Amino acid sequence: MPQVTGKTSVYVALASNLAIAVTKFCAAAFTGSSAMLSEGVHSLVDTTNELLLLYGIRRAARPADINHPLGHGRELYFWSFMVALLVLVFGAAVAGYEGMSHILQPEPMRNPLTNYVVLGFSFVFEGISWWMGLKAFRASQGKQGFFEAFRNSKDPTTFTVLFEDTAALLGLVIAAAGIAAAQVWNAPWLDGLASIGIACVLLVSSLLLARETKGLLIGEPARPHMRKSILHIAAADPDVRHANGVITVQLGPNQIVAALSIEFHDALSTDQIESCVDRIEAAIKRAQPEVTTLFVKPQKAATWNTRVGRLKAESPEGSELES
Repeated sequence: MPQVTGKTSVYVALASNLAIAVTKFCAAAFTGSSAMLSEGVHSLVDTTNELLLLYGIRRAARPADINHPLGHGRELYFWSFMVALLVLVFGAAVAGYEGMSHILQPEPMRNPLTNYVVLGFSFVFEGISWWMGLKAFRASQGKQGFFEAFRNSKDPTTFTVLFEDTAALLGLVIAAAGIAAAQVWNAPWLDGLASIGIACVLLVSSLLLARETKGLLIGEPARPHMRKSILHIAAADPDVRHANGVITVQLGPNQIVAALSIEFHDALSTDQIESCVDRIEAAIKRAQPEVTTLFVKPQKAATWNTRVGRLKAESPEGSELES
């Protein structure tokens, strides 16, 4: 079976959410359920999310140009941040407003059986989308725990789709509970309370996604094994006295910019240093194709160590500098 990628999971989620949104809105209009209307908004928001992610993927794939010499990788991070900050918050606001309106002015529900049927089918399709998203996330998870993999992930398409579908499944459970409670106790306001619960689920998802995508947008370092690999390759060259350290910035899921500090042997000429840099760059790009741009700075080890020591003293984040 072919491996599920982040982009594949986005397409699956887009198709399922679009179909589910239309069905939920029709059911809400037919039954007058506030929770079902909020769930329709939820699915519509998720559909918009997938469209923005696909747009970000396409924009990020553009090659480097004169105005963006390092490429457009961060376009994906920008649109992922928009998904978290704007669209999900908008969905939470609409669901919360609808819930409050129904609590203040409750209306009896019509044909509740329709809601249960729609929620059941929605749970099945959302479950399929969630499973595809989980497989895509696990493909990049490795041996890491779930939350560790979420914090270390550099591809927002995988964890965004998984978070959306998890929130969608929770929303369906809340909607079903609210509709059932409103029917059993003849208390229509409980249907509105379920909408408030759906709004809370959306808001929490938004905050978690915003926190992670903000870090990617500002600029996170590459994974530790990547930085160690770069240093190991540089140190193995015979013309290198010492590979002092490396600074990396993740510009996209598969796009890394690295800056190496190297101390060369004193007897080397300028041409020999240039040849050494070319060898190191070629070897690193063979071993780690994600490194799209490499800068090399000739520097004494003592100078590098002084700088790293100052950064570590000023901020714990300085510890990401490998040496």
